[in-house]
Amino acid sequence: MNIEKQLTEDIQSALNHLFQEEMEVTLQPTRKDFEGTYTFVVFPLVKKLRKNPVEIGNAIGEYLKENSSVVSGFNVVQGFLNISLQENTWNSLFNSLLEKKGDSDFDSNGSSVLVEFSSPNTNKPLHLGHLRNNFLGHSVSEILKANGYAVTKACLVNDRGIHICKSMIAYQLFGNDETPESASIKGDHLAGKYYVEFDKAYKEEIKSLMAKGQSEDEAKKNAPLMKQAQQMLQQWENGDEEVVTLWKKMNGWVYDGFNATYKKIGIDFDKTYYESDTYLLGKDIVEEGLEKGIFFKKEDNSVWIDLSEEGLDEKLVLRGDGTSVYITQDIGTTELKFKDFGTDKSVWVVGNEQDYHFQVLFAILKKLGRSYAEGCYHLSYGMVDLPSGKMKSREGTVVDADDLVSEMIATARETTEERGKIDDFSETEKDELFRTLALGALKYFLLKVEPKKRMLFNPAESIDFQGNTGPFIQYTHARIKSILRKAAADGLSVPEQIGDIKMAEIETDLVGLLAEYPNYIQKAANDYAPSVIANYCYDLAKTFNSFYAELSVMNESDSQLRDFRLALIEQVAATLKKGMRLLGIDVPERM
Repeated sequence: MNIEKQLTEDIQSALNHLFQEEMEVTLQPTRKDFEGTYTFVVFPLVKKLRKNPVEIGNAIGEYLKENSSVVSGFNVVQGFLNISLQENTWNSLFNSLLEKKGDSDFDSNGSSVLVEFSSPNTNKPLHLGHLRNNFLGHSVSEILKANGYAVTKACLVNDRGIHICKSMIAYQLFGNDETPESASIKGDHLAGKYYVEFDKAYKEEIKSLMAKGQSEDEAKKNAPLMKQAQQMLQQWENGDEEVVTLWKKMNGWVYDGFNATYKKIGIDFDKTYYESDTYLLGKDIVEEGLEKGIFFKKEDNSVWIDLSEEGLDEKLVLRGDGTSVYITQDIGTTELKFKDFGTDKSVWVVGNEQDYHFQVLFAILKKLGRSYAEGCYHLSYGMVDLPSGKMKSREGTVVDADDLVSEMIATARETTEERGKIDDFSETEKDELFRTLALGALKYFLLKVEPKKRMLFNPAESIDFQGNTGPFIQYTHARIKSILRKAAADGLSVPEQIGDIKMAEIETDLVGLLAEYPNYIQKAANDYAPSVIANYCYDLAKTFNSFYAELSVMNESDSQLRDFRLALIEQVAATLKKGMRLLGIDVPERM
């Protein structure tokens, strides 16, 4: 049963009957300080009908009361029509939820989407910023799957370029042939160590050259280390055997490190692309664009596109010497991804510092007449800051992902042991619980904020068992499962259907929230916003806790009410589990 759909149809019928008016009807939940379940805003009708909003609201409300099978009453506050539902409507709605138990959220919609995320560089380990990217990409993929899309998760690894050569040069100069095994350090951390070493030595060279009279810009260009890195990049592009061997060895170390981190945080991919394989792509498309008059050449032989009509100015797509720029590679890689998978949509999860780049890319693809251009979307997200400030990889001031996860696990252990409720857990069970709570806290904190917003990550706040946190929702789930275990031990079973129950307001609040779950999944998919699901789960957990403080389950003397409440809280637990899974978060059965 879909009450919202029924009510929408009834309001449309009222508009047609009363005013000979047709419009798209949208409903919103009634504010807690007013009586009602759904609210219909009548202000848009005022100008059309030339009537005051209270008069319109009352007319619609009276019609619904007389003609709708789900409406019991109404009240009008200015231009807001607040609608109350009949008691038997709640019973029918809840029984329809019980019938759907275990079903998938949506059937296949026949559409496919490729979500590209993570996109690490092989000169450093994953850090806090990467975590927000990975968690967003994974969660959006799961939300799209829940909406019926066939989803491909892809990663493009930035494994070439001057930044990679910086780590390689520093390793050649200072590495003394150390390996991850000899140094007892993960391979990605080892590469990152030498990226930092390069920056330290490079700054010393700049300082020395400036002391000899060079300007800062001159010193940066003339520093021997930078010249060595640039020469190494040329050698790599020319296939120099020694350079390529070192590149493969260090990248191999990094991939082993990445894979260990991905496994720890629950991230995987269906397809991985490497920039070393794709950086030459796109040149043939530039030639095609030149022939079609979409691109043009300047006197130095460089190739450009004029996007001034799109408000984006002119953009270089090929240098005068014939070498690619980053946009050229992206044009080619996008074409390759479409040839590989032919998806209806492509989503890039990339920080908002690249907003302009993606505006240009999508505008170029549209001008080239690519069929997939309309389905391209940049999921732009804000940076993650810490109380100590912005992170910088080359200075070694990033918050390393592995270290952060380990610290979160340690904090989860300390916080949980203080509560003293896990004495009967085995050590293995404790370790698994601490890991589940730590990752739940971390993922939830990074996902509950709307993606576009810049955010401040506070580890201590994220692990709190109170407030809008992952552990609060996980604890709520575990509390419900504990009640259900006690019920089972007492020989009570959860009914598959309920009879006519007079529900308390807090119970109808819970039933209403449960019924809204598919709408939240749909909104989260439409907006590419896991925050919609995160905050829904928090609202559901918070409402359950209000219910539990107000009403008894196991001590309810009316057996029909008790059994209904068992069925109700079982539905809450199941929905919390499904919702949190869309965020990549596990919920424990006990804690």
